[in-house]
Amino acid sequence: MPQPLDKQTGLYPPLSPFASGRIRRGEHSIYYEQSGNPEGLPVFFIHGGPGAGCAPVHRQLFNPQKYHVILMDQRGSGRSEPFASVRDNTTQDLIGDIDHLRAELGIEKMIIFGGSWGSTLGLCYGIAHPDRCLGFVLRGIFLGSRAEIDWFLHGMGKFYPEAYRRFTSHLTDAERRDILNSYHHRLTSPSHTIAMAAARAWSSYENSCATLAAVTRDGGSAALSLALIEAHYFVSDCFIPEGHILDNLDVISHLPGYIVQGRHDVICPPHSADALHRGWGAQAELVYADDAGHSAFEPSITRLLIRSLEQLTHQIA
Repeated sequence: MPQPLDKQTGLYPPLSPFASGRIRRGEHSIYYEQSGNPEGLPVFFIHGGPGAGCAPVHRQLFNPQKYHVILMDQRGSGRSEPFASVRDNTTQDLIGDIDHLRAELGIEKMIIFGGSWGSTLGLCYGIAHPDRCLGFVLRGIFLGSRAEIDWFLHGMGKFYPEAYRRFTSHLTDAERRDILNSYHHRLTSPSHTIAMAAARAWSSYENSCATLAAVTRDGGSAALSLALIEAHYFVSDCFIPEGHILDNLDVISHLPGYIVQGRHDVICPPHSADALHRGWGAQAELVYADDAGHSAFEPSITRLLIRSLEQLTHQIA
């Protein structure tokens, strides 16, 4: 039997993968791992960012007896190679990678589990391949719209002004007239020093706004992939047409969806979750964590994610 959930964090105990490997897709070597029960219900975990990569703690969101959990570091992220590469790195490429790995592992259908950018990519995958999805557990909804990108670049500062000052003070007065393209220019600089300084400023801004407690956080080794790949996607409108997800919800509206949203999520404000819920219809359930922000590891969000997965499991059994 798995150990009880940790009373403080709400997570399952640390877990090692039972298998790991790589798939080759063009110039990209994409890392993946499998944990839990090989005969369990398949769950494909989709990390955020884009560019954040997976971490061992993500395995702890899943009951290791019930679920066959697949984690994949998206192109340029985590242990995938080349690191921080934006070449051939689009939403359509990532959808293809997920489906290639699904087929490689011999999985017919799976639950899609993702938050933040992971909700975007998970929904885009479902719209592209609804017949390969059992249902969805999604957190901190981001629909990939221009308005949401503009909010990230400007609106979050209304709630975290000190973090926003640090973010914008990295740029010159002239650069601040176009924050996104100015950061993208610095992040793609041939100078590693310039690129890394910009990456640390970008990732610190995002990480500092992720929880209710405003704490300055450096992105560490993942700062470059997070900042560069996010900027790469943002300057290209996430490589999807405006309104793509809401306009195509009819493709997945017959599938169950559980939406977990931090009431005080500043990175991905609740109006996107509300729009998704209303557009999805009767098969979707939206629950709010009234004492949480954006992070999956704020305890109330963790508990709601685990509960939502259990409810989805009973629904599709």
